[in-house]
Amino acid sequence: MNHRLLSLDVLRGITIVGMIIVNNGVGERCFVPLEHAAWNGLTPTDLVFPFFLFMVGVSIALSLGKYSPAASQPLAKGPAVRKVLVRSVKLFLIGLLLTFSGPLLRGKPIPEILEGLRIWGVLQRIALCYLFAALISLYVRPRHLWRVIAALLIAYTVFLLLGNGYAADETNLACRIDRALVGPSHVYAHSPVDPEGLAGTLSAIAHTLIGVVVGFMLKAKAPLPDRLVRLFSLATALSLGGYLLSYGLPINKTIWSPSYTLLTSGIATALLAWLTVLTDLRGWAAWCRPFQWFGMNAIALFVGSGLLARIFIPLHIPGTLYNAYLSTGMTEEWASLAYALTFLAIITALAYGLYRKQIFLKL
Repeated sequence: MNHRLLSLDVLRGITIVGMIIVNNGVGERCFVPLEHAAWNGLTPTDLVFPFFLFMVGVSIALSLGKYSPAASQPLAKGPAVRKVLVRSVKLFLIGLLLTFSGPLLRGKPIPEILEGLRIWGVLQRIALCYLFAALISLYVRPRHLWRVIAALLIAYTVFLLLGNGYAADETNLACRIDRALVGPSHVYAHSPVDPEGLAGTLSAIAHTLIGVVVGFMLKAKAPLPDRLVRLFSLATALSLGGYLLSYGLPINKTIWSPSYTLLTSGIATALLAWLTVLTDLRGWAAWCRPFQWFGMNAIALFVGSGLLARIFIPLHIPGTLYNAYLSTGMTEEWASLAYALTFLAIITALAYGLYRKQIFLKL
């Protein structure tokens, strides 16, 4: 691949836009597609996080590929390993600070915040997946990555079967591990099983590695149409594999089940392939420019939107706007969506400003 594919930024941008919408609904009720499945099952909202991890994997292949054993002259890996370690630590710490900022902005005392600070979270899982997927990619040839992916998913399947992994209670071994490692007060408060807990990260690493494989497929020297045929074939195999596996291991986002990994990776691969057809092969790029703005500053806009949302809460901005929308005759569902879209409009203005100034914030 001798140029940057627009589709990569577009899919990353679509994912960030989706994250902002589903994370910023207010009120007691919202449209069902904008909610996570209660336990087993899949909604559009359940695609957002796996799409982001998938794109993390693709980015690993594109940015660290010159250090891979598959490179014609792989570079010394020391600098790459240091870069991976530093970036992973930064992501993890930013995740903790974002979690810390919410109660701090609401005036909660620091000792009380620290006593109940949740250790795991979205950015923390991204940090761990990036760390292990990147290190594996530096030392394992791309054609052998499927063996690593299979080993991780098989190991996690055994864990689920032996550890009561589908129980939504404290008998789940994943729950017991998290509580033993970080303490009951530092895990997700709304479910016994932490949706970003340590055990599920095993399957999420496999998920990220699938993105790495797709990234290497995009980098291949074959003509773009040939690469796209391979991507569509892989998307079909992954989606079908995840669907069939769900009969024994139901699709479950909270525990990041192997069937969930395969199915959502397949959907992400198919969407990336279609976006590549539209934007890079046929040149239909005008419609997706706003997503490009988001995609080129993905982490910065995700963190910035999370921080701004936390700033708005003690200022009563979400509730005030939500009630204003209700007063126009909107239902609770539409008022919730209206606020989320209003918040998205603010972040879109920020994304456009950064893009226009050619400011691209990286860790």
